[in-house]
Amino acid sequence: MRKPFTFILLFAVLATPVSAQECPPLLAYKMKPLRGGPPVNFCEAYRGKVVLIVNTASQCGYTPQFKGLEAVYQKYRERGLVVLGFPSNDFKQEFLEAERTAKVCYLNYGVSFPMFSTSAVTGSEANPLFKQLAAQSGQEPRWNFHKYLVDRAGKVVAAYPAQTTPEDAGLGKQIEALLEGVSQP
Repeated sequence: MRKPFTFILLFAVLATPVSAQECPPLLAYKMKPLRGGPPVNFCEAYRGKVVLIVNTASQCGYTPQFKGLEAVYQKYRERGLVVLGFPSNDFKQEFLEAERTAKVCYLNYGVSFPMFSTSAVTGSEANPLFKQLAAQSGQEPRWNFHKYLVDRAGKVVAAYPAQTTPEDAGLGKQIEALLEGVSQP
């Protein structure tokens, strides 16, 4: 008499997508937002989303890319894309005071996507997320505004150097494909 119930329970467990049960290792991470507050649990907040992760700096020639990153976020966020910004002073172009960094992001460029507290993104001091991004992609940032595109399963599918703008057609095409569920080579 218990066999039908056991079978139904086993089927329900097996039919549940892995992403709903487990956290991809890349997202098993927490970090404080730039504006302060409790750390964000990346698994809870971003699991199942397409994620564009960018190391940023407030005093860089590429800083105007914030405008394009915000436009990409606004264009695709309802479809499941999130842009995550990580200020870093690894290349000596970020303010030491979080308030000044926040002013550039939020007031100067109108950023509404999540920004996190300043951290290292290269070398042995890199935060754990960027260590994983470098390991998966084979590339660590060589400059500010290096971009990593991560699929819904938490795997890096592409890395883009600073010179690749958020408006780049190739980047847009990959974002579209990931949002549509089309696997990338």
